[in-house]
Amino acid sequence: MKKNYLQKLMAGALAGVMAMSMLAGCGGGSSETPAEAPAAPAESNTETNTDTSAPAAETPAADTAEASGAAGMEGWEAFADNVTIKIPVYDRGVEGVPAIGENYWETWIQENFGNTYNITVEFEPITRTDVLTSYSLLAAAEDLPTILMEYDYPKLAQWANDGYLTTYDLDQFAQIAPTYYNRMVELDQIQYTTMNDERYFVLAERPYYNTNYTFVTFYRQDWLDQIGLDKYPTNWADEKAMFQKLKDEGICDYPAGGHMASEAGVDQNYAFRAYPQDELTWATVGHYAIPALSSEAQKGFLKRENEKYNLGFTNPEYYITDVETDKASFVNGSSLFYSGYISADMDFVTAFYEQNPDGKLGVKISENAVDSAEGTVPYAFRSNNPWGMMIGFSSQATEDEIKAAMMYMEWMTQEENLFTMQWGNEGEHYETVDGLPSQIEYTGSDKTQGFNNNKDYWCVTIEARTAGTIEDVIAASSPKNIPQDFTQDIIDNYKGQVALADAGYAVVDCNFSVVIESEGEYQATLLSLYTEYRDQLVMCKPEEFDALYDELSQKYLDAGYQAIIDEREAAYNAGSSTKLPQ
Repeated sequence: MKKNYLQKLMAGALAGVMAMSMLAGCGGGSSETPAEAPAAPAESNTETNTDTSAPAAETPAADTAEASGAAGMEGWEAFADNVTIKIPVYDRGVEGVPAIGENYWETWIQENFGNTYNITVEFEPITRTDVLTSYSLLAAAEDLPTILMEYDYPKLAQWANDGYLTTYDLDQFAQIAPTYYNRMVELDQIQYTTMNDERYFVLAERPYYNTNYTFVTFYRQDWLDQIGLDKYPTNWADEKAMFQKLKDEGICDYPAGGHMASEAGVDQNYAFRAYPQDELTWATVGHYAIPALSSEAQKGFLKRENEKYNLGFTNPEYYITDVETDKASFVNGSSLFYSGYISADMDFVTAFYEQNPDGKLGVKISENAVDSAEGTVPYAFRSNNPWGMMIGFSSQATEDEIKAAMMYMEWMTQEENLFTMQWGNEGEHYETVDGLPSQIEYTGSDKTQGFNNNKDYWCVTIEARTAGTIEDVIAASSPKNIPQDFTQDIIDNYKGQVALADAGYAVVDCNFSVVIESEGEYQATLLSLYTEYRDQLVMCKPEEFDALYDELSQKYLDAGYQAIIDEREAAYNAGSSTKLPQ
């Protein structure tokens, strides 16, 4: 399935188009998804608190990694003079995860990689919901990390255009990092490493990329049982009736919950598009990173939100409610559902059962169900890109620093190193069951893994943990130490998303082989305006919605969105974009 989907995608792209991120999530949310935690303020650069000294090698630093002529780690030798590299790590502002710059896993990397090759590895916190600002401040201070990496192609393209990135020699990369390079060859990614005929990008792997199976919505099945429903509805008419019954019977005042929308990737409108999609519309207003206010799909999405608000289903103070408060509302019984990335230890799921020992949860299952009365596809979603992080090398880095960064990427790709970073230590973080790792609750404190099983450290090489079949992976990653087992539900959700993808309801966003200058120029302004305009549209009277949508859409277009649409259309007409899969 994975290979066939990739071939289908590539067949739909223009020949010769350069590296393009098909945009991930979160999450974000959410594979970055809308339900991500709010960001903490950007922090200054920090160092690992460990001894980084190593014996100096006799080989000159300039020849490091190619000294013996052997490719990969067999040819590596320690740098003669210590080399410092800075690796970006998302600072997500999530409670309970170890601080960037001072945790066990960073020390483990330094001791097992850095010290061996006389490399000091520092980790640079990047504010997750304001990535562009974090990198621009570092660039202005001439303190960019050695590699820059992101899920969104427009950001990488803008960084290259702004001079943040340098080109690199693919042959040198293949010599230093053959495991990483050969995987890119196998996945047919090499053709996507260039922009304007110059080599800028390296691409990480994304297993199971045509789904978002790791991001799951849990809901109160015990409440549905009380009103005679055995599962979550699959269309709006039934969902609306469910919300109303929960209110009428006094079970929940605001079952739809809700929190402020203030980050990129909010309000994804895939379920409100016409399918099959019109290609020009998809290319010009189909990208999730900048909300498509003025489009018919966004209008449909916001009209639904307006209806939920006016019917009293949405928390009336959602616009001043942050994500953590919304999460607490679910735990405390004030809302019907909440979403998050699956792991053996999901804080809100564990907290739910502690707060509600007799409670019962369910998992929303993606189904190929079309709500013909509304003209929508309730479970259509944005497919992930067929690769994970897009990575570029800093124009402020020295030749040796770039070599050391390539070594770091190759080292992290090695099975034994990646496994430890992903799964932790046997007996502490996982146990082996039938030859496969199964995550267990970590009860210590000093070796707590970072967000989503250290995801923001090992995403430099791959986007998801893999061990056995997809069923095995889900079994190992599903929540543990709780009264219910959701493994089969999450497997069913995965299979449902695959069916949607095969039916054409999960399509990647359009990307371009040229920089869309206006995106970088107007994105921050538009995201701020969208938050303001969205709240007006959600909270207005239903009879005022259409006129207000037209008014605010025009203001949004005038503030820069029309310039983005026009520039995207010109690039599309010039043949500088991907195409919809056939």
